[in-house]
Amino acid sequence: MGEAVLIASGKGGVGKTTIATNLGATLALRGASVVLVDLNMSLRNLDLYLGLENEILFDMADVLSGLCSISKSLVRDPRFQGLYLLSGAQCKEVAGLTPAHMAALIVQLKKRFDVVLADGPSGVPEHLRCAAVNMDRAIVVVTPDHSSLRNGDMVDKKLQEIGVENRCYLVNKVIPELFGRNIVPDLEDMAGVFATPMAGVVSYDENVHIANNRGYPIVSARDSYIAGNFDRIAQKLFG
Repeated sequence: MGEAVLIASGKGGVGKTTIATNLGATLALRGASVVLVDLNMSLRNLDLYLGLENEILFDMADVLSGLCSISKSLVRDPRFQGLYLLSGAQCKEVAGLTPAHMAALIVQLKKRFDVVLADGPSGVPEHLRCAAVNMDRAIVVVTPDHSSLRNGDMVDKKLQEIGVENRCYLVNKVIPELFGRNIVPDLEDMAGVFATPMAGVVSYDENVHIANNRGYPIVSARDSYIAGNFDRIAQKLFG
């Protein structure tokens, strides 16, 4: 039985999908079988970040409605052995979605994969409870600004309330030169906000933005410092 991990955030724009994409690719490169699950209902982006948007025939709505099997909905990324995508629905609602439906889906995916990495909805909407069901742990993505920290802390507390006990936070889009100048919260400030441990720090780099728009995980460049950073984060989180 595999492990299910939710990538969450308190607000949009913090790079949650970027983290999910590159962490999933990193784990696949380390030999794990990984499925990336897009739980951004009607606002999917994982397919774009992976460059697989033209390969999507069926999505989660089709699986949950019984239109197709899980196997038919999975799209394999040919660049990474063991990396698959289960795309979220786009421009259509998942009618009658309940935590029980999501729980059953996650159980089936955990039987097939070492890691189920779910790109969850931003904030604390109704869908967060469905997204968090049967998750073994959660990673809350934040950026070094007060609004992101406040909202991320709210999501962290909500996840605890839902029952996700194993949680951590990851700091994205960091510009180190701004630390220590009373311009943005520094790492010590962030540690004072969260009661959970920090999983890692990812620096701001325009190459990440370029890679997202070109549809490939930046960790594909194995000799880059970014790939090395994600390797360290994956080692810390998954061993």
